[in-house]
Amino acid sequence: MKVLVAVKRVVDYNVKIRVNADQTAVETANVKMSMNPFDEIAVEEGIRLKEAGKADELVVVSVGPVQAQETIRTALAMGADRGILVETDVQVEPLAVAKCLKALVEKEAPDLVIVGKQAIDDDSNQTGQMLSALLGWSQGTFASNLDLGDGTLKVTREVDGGLETVALKMPAIVTTDLRLNEPRYASLPNIMKAKKKPIDVTNPGDLGVDVTPRLTVVKVEEPTKRQAGVIVADVAQLVDKLRNEAKVI
Repeated sequence: MKVLVAVKRVVDYNVKIRVNADQTAVETANVKMSMNPFDEIAVEEGIRLKEAGKADELVVVSVGPVQAQETIRTALAMGADRGILVETDVQVEPLAVAKCLKALVEKEAPDLVIVGKQAIDDDSNQTGQMLSALLGWSQGTFASNLDLGDGTLKVTREVDGGLETVALKMPAIVTTDLRLNEPRYASLPNIMKAKKKPIDVTNPGDLGVDVTPRLTVVKVEEPTKRQAGVIVADVAQLVDKLRNEAKVI
Protein backbone atom coordinates (compact mmCIF):
# COMPACT_ATOMS: atom_id res chain seq x y z
CA MET A 1 0.00 0.00 0.00
CA LYS A 2 1.23 3.47 -0.88
CA VAL A 3 0.54 6.47 1.37
CA LEU A 4 0.80 10.06 0.16
CA VAL A 5 1.16 12.87 2.69
CA ALA A 6 0.92 16.59 1.94
CA VAL A 7 3.04 19.07 3.93
CA LYS A 8 3.19 22.86 3.97
CA ARG A 9 5.98 25.31 4.80
CA VAL A 10 4.67 27.91 7.27
CA VAL A 11 5.99 30.46 9.74
CA ASP A 12 7.19 28.53 12.79
CA TYR A 13 4.55 28.34 15.52
CA ASN A 14 6.98 29.82 18.07
CA VAL A 15 7.47 33.02 16.05
CA LYS A 16 5.51 36.13 16.97
CA ILE A 17 3.57 37.07 13.84
CA ARG A 18 4.04 40.61 12.49
CA VAL A 19 2.24 42.40 9.65
CA ASN A 20 4.51 43.78 6.93
CA ALA A 21 4.96 47.51 6.34
CA ASP A 22 2.44 47.89 3.52
CA GLN A 23 -0.18 45.76 5.34
CA THR A 24 -0.59 43.28 2.51
CA ALA A 25 0.58 40.12 4.27
CA VAL A 26 2.39 38.66 7.25
CA GLU A 27 6.12 39.42 7.42
CA THR A 28 8.15 36.40 6.31
CA ALA A 29 11.55 37.96 5.54
CA ASN A 30 14.24 36.61 7.88
CA VAL A 31 11.59 34.66 9.78
CA LYS A 32 12.03 31.04 10.86
CA MET A 33 9.90 28.67 8.79
CA SER A 34 8.99 25.06 9.55
CA MET A 35 6.56 22.29 8.72
CA ASN A 36 2.92 22.92 9.59
CA PRO A 37 2.33 21.11 12.94
CA PHE A 38 -0.78 19.27 11.70
CA ASP A 39 1.25 18.03 8.71
CA GLU A 40 3.94 16.71 11.06
CA ILE A 41 1.22 14.56 12.62
CA ALA A 42 0.20 13.36 9.15
CA VAL A 43 3.80 12.38 8.34
CA GLU A 44 4.17 10.60 11.67
CA GLU A 45 0.99 8.60 11.06
CA GLY A 46 2.22 7.56 7.63
CA ILE A 47 5.53 6.42 9.15
CA ARG A 48 3.71 4.42 11.82
CA LEU A 49 1.61 2.67 9.17
CA LYS A 50 4.81 1.77 7.36
CA GLU A 51 6.52 0.54 10.53
CA ALA A 52 3.46 -1.61 11.29
CA GLY A 53 3.79 -3.27 7.89
CA LYS A 54 0.53 -1.79 6.63
CA ALA A 55 2.19 0.54 4.10
CA ASP A 56 5.02 -0.12 1.68
CA GLU A 57 5.90 3.41 0.58
CA LEU A 58 5.43 6.89 2.00
CA VAL A 59 5.56 9.79 -0.45
CA VAL A 60 5.61 13.41 0.78
CA VAL A 61 4.28 16.24 -1.37
CA SER A 62 4.50 20.01 -0.94
CA VAL A 63 3.14 22.84 -3.08
CA GLY A 64 5.13 26.04 -2.71
CA PRO A 65 8.44 27.83 -3.33
CA VAL A 66 11.79 26.12 -3.84
CA GLN A 67 12.50 26.55 -0.10
CA ALA A 68 9.73 24.01 0.57
CA GLN A 69 12.32 21.35 -0.27
CA GLU A 70 13.64 21.93 3.27
CA THR A 71 10.22 20.98 4.63
CA ILE A 72 10.18 17.85 2.49
CA ARG A 73 13.70 16.96 3.71
CA THR A 74 12.41 17.18 7.28
CA ALA A 75 9.71 14.63 6.44
CA LEU A 76 12.30 12.42 4.72
CA ALA A 77 14.48 12.59 7.82
CA MET A 78 11.51 11.50 9.93
CA GLY A 79 11.14 8.39 7.77
CA ALA A 80 9.39 9.14 4.47
CA ASP A 81 10.77 7.44 1.35
CA ARG A 82 10.73 10.19 -1.28
CA GLY A 83 9.37 13.64 -1.96
CA ILE A 84 7.64 15.65 -4.66
CA LEU A 85 7.73 19.44 -4.86
CA VAL A 86 5.17 21.30 -6.96
CA GLU A 87 7.21 24.48 -7.27
CA THR A 88 5.42 27.82 -7.50
CA ASP A 89 6.00 31.29 -6.07
CA VAL A 90 2.28 32.05 -6.20
CA GLN A 91 0.48 32.14 -2.84
CA VAL A 92 -1.63 29.08 -3.54
CA GLU A 93 -5.18 28.76 -2.21
CA PRO A 94 -6.74 25.51 -0.91
CA LEU A 95 -8.55 24.71 -4.16
CA ALA A 96 -5.34 25.09 -6.19
CA VAL A 97 -3.48 22.84 -3.74
CA ALA A 98 -6.28 20.26 -3.94
CA LYS A 99 -6.12 20.29 -7.75
CA CYS A 100 -2.34 19.80 -7.68
CA LEU A 101 -2.72 16.93 -5.23
CA LYS A 102 -5.45 15.39 -7.41
CA ALA A 103 -3.10 15.39 -10.41
CA LEU A 104 -0.36 13.75 -8.33
CA VAL A 105 -2.77 11.18 -6.87
CA GLU A 106 -3.80 10.18 -10.38
CA LYS A 107 -0.11 9.81 -11.26
CA GLU A 108 1.14 8.12 -8.09
CA ALA A 109 -2.01 6.00 -7.41
CA PRO A 110 -1.77 5.93 -3.59
CA ASP A 111 -4.29 3.98 -1.51
CA LEU A 112 -4.40 6.58 1.27
CA VAL A 113 -3.81 10.34 1.38
CA ILE A 114 -3.16 11.98 4.75
CA VAL A 115 -3.12 15.75 5.21
CA GLY A 116 -3.16 18.04 8.22
CA LYS A 117 -6.67 19.27 9.00
CA GLN A 118 -5.52 22.88 8.55
CA ALA A 119 -2.44 25.06 8.19
CA ILE A 120 -1.61 27.45 11.01
CA ASP A 121 -1.04 30.36 8.63
CA ASP A 122 -4.41 30.61 6.86
CA ASP A 123 -6.51 28.20 9.01
CA SER A 124 -8.60 27.33 5.96
CA ASN A 125 -9.37 23.69 6.82
CA GLN A 126 -10.43 23.03 3.23
CA THR A 127 -7.77 21.17 1.23
CA GLY A 128 -8.55 17.62 2.41
CA GLN A 129 -12.28 18.01 1.89
CA MET A 130 -11.80 19.58 -1.55
CA LEU A 131 -9.43 16.81 -2.59
CA SER A 132 -11.98 14.21 -1.51
CA ALA A 133 -14.66 15.90 -3.60
CA LEU A 134 -12.40 16.20 -6.67
CA LEU A 135 -11.40 12.53 -6.50
CA GLY A 136 -14.75 11.15 -5.34
CA TRP A 137 -12.97 9.35 -2.49
CA SER A 138 -14.12 8.65 1.07
CA GLN A 139 -12.98 11.13 3.69
CA GLY A 140 -12.39 11.05 7.43
CA THR A 141 -11.69 14.50 8.86
CA PHE A 142 -10.32 15.58 12.28
CA ALA A 143 -8.94 12.09 12.88
CA SER A 144 -7.78 11.23 16.41
CA ASN A 145 -7.34 7.51 15.68
CA LEU A 146 -6.90 5.30 12.59
CA ASP A 147 -7.65 1.59 12.38
CA LEU A 148 -6.59 0.25 9.00
CA GLY A 149 -8.08 -3.10 8.03
CA ASP A 150 -8.39 -5.15 4.85
CA GLY A 151 -9.72 -2.65 2.32
CA THR A 152 -11.43 -0.57 5.01
CA LEU A 153 -10.38 2.21 7.34
CA LYS A 154 -12.03 3.14 10.62
CA VAL A 155 -11.46 6.76 11.59
CA THR A 156 -12.29 8.15 15.01
CA ARG A 157 -13.22 11.80 14.56
CA GLU A 158 -13.25 14.61 17.09
CA VAL A 159 -16.63 16.35 16.90
CA ASP A 160 -18.33 18.97 19.08
CA GLY A 161 -20.25 16.36 21.08
CA GLY A 162 -17.30 14.01 21.64
CA LEU A 163 -15.99 11.26 19.35
CA GLU A 164 -17.48 9.72 16.21
CA THR A 165 -16.17 6.61 14.44
CA VAL A 166 -16.74 6.21 10.71
CA ALA A 167 -15.87 3.28 8.43
CA LEU A 168 -14.40 4.32 5.08
CA LYS A 169 -13.92 2.37 1.89
CA MET A 170 -10.42 2.60 0.44
CA PRO A 171 -8.96 4.61 -1.21
CA ALA A 172 -9.58 7.43 1.23
CA ILE A 173 -8.56 10.89 2.41
CA VAL A 174 -7.78 11.52 6.09
CA THR A 175 -7.18 14.88 7.78
CA THR A 176 -5.32 14.74 11.09
CA ASP A 177 -6.17 16.31 14.44
CA LEU A 178 -3.77 17.06 17.28
CA ARG A 179 -4.49 13.96 19.36
CA LEU A 180 -3.77 11.43 16.60
CA ASN A 181 -0.12 11.03 17.63
CA GLU A 182 3.01 12.81 18.79
CA PRO A 183 5.51 13.40 15.95
CA ARG A 184 9.04 12.10 16.43
CA TYR A 185 12.24 14.09 16.20
CA ALA A 186 14.52 13.22 13.31
CA SER A 187 17.80 11.64 14.42
CA LEU A 188 21.13 12.88 13.08
CA PRO A 189 21.79 9.68 11.07
CA ASN A 190 18.34 9.94 9.47
CA ILE A 191 18.92 13.62 8.67
CA MET A 192 22.10 12.62 6.82
CA LYS A 193 20.30 9.78 5.01
CA ALA A 194 17.51 12.17 3.98
CA LYS A 195 19.98 14.18 1.91
CA LYS A 196 20.29 11.22 -0.46
CA LYS A 197 16.57 10.51 -0.77
CA PRO A 198 15.02 11.71 -4.06
CA ILE A 199 12.84 14.79 -4.44
CA ASP A 200 11.11 15.16 -7.80
CA VAL A 201 10.35 18.74 -8.83
CA THR A 202 7.43 19.68 -11.05
CA ASN A 203 5.19 22.73 -11.40
CA PRO A 204 1.45 23.44 -11.64
CA GLY A 205 1.67 23.98 -15.40
CA ASP A 206 3.06 20.48 -15.94
CA LEU A 207 0.17 19.14 -13.87
CA GLY A 208 -2.36 21.12 -15.89
CA VAL A 209 -3.42 23.23 -12.90
CA ASP A 210 -4.07 26.96 -12.87
CA VAL A 211 -3.01 28.34 -9.46
CA THR A 212 -3.98 31.96 -10.16
CA PRO A 213 -5.48 33.29 -6.89
CA ARG A 214 -9.25 33.75 -6.84
CA LEU A 215 -9.18 35.97 -3.77
CA THR A 216 -7.64 39.40 -3.27
CA VAL A 217 -6.27 40.48 0.10
CA VAL A 218 -7.50 44.00 0.72
CA LYS A 219 -5.67 44.69 3.96
CA VAL A 220 -3.95 42.83 6.80
CA GLU A 221 -4.12 44.32 10.28
CA GLU A 222 -3.04 43.24 13.72
CA PRO A 223 -5.88 42.77 16.22
CA THR A 224 -6.59 45.73 18.47
CA LYS A 225 -4.82 45.61 21.80
CA ARG A 226 -6.97 44.58 24.73
CA GLN A 227 -7.81 47.38 27.12
CA ALA A 228 -7.25 47.03 30.83
CA GLY A 229 -10.16 45.65 32.79
CA VAL A 230 -12.06 47.54 35.46
CA ILE A 231 -13.52 46.48 38.77
CA VAL A 232 -17.22 47.26 39.15
CA ALA A 233 -18.90 48.03 42.43
CA ASP A 234 -21.96 45.83 42.00
CA VAL A 235 -24.04 43.81 39.56
CA ALA A 236 -26.08 46.84 38.50
CA GLN A 237 -22.94 48.66 37.33
CA LEU A 238 -21.78 45.52 35.50
CA VAL A 239 -25.09 45.24 33.65
CA ASP A 240 -24.97 48.94 32.82
CA LYS A 241 -21.48 48.61 31.30
CA LEU A 242 -22.42 45.51 29.34
CA ARG A 243 -25.51 47.19 27.97
CA ASN A 244 -24.25 50.74 27.29
CA GLU A 245 -20.48 50.38 26.75
CA ALA A 246 -19.90 46.88 25.42
CA LYS A 247 -23.40 46.71 23.91
CA VAL A 248 -23.53 42.94 24.26
CA ILE A 249 -26.89 42.78 26.00
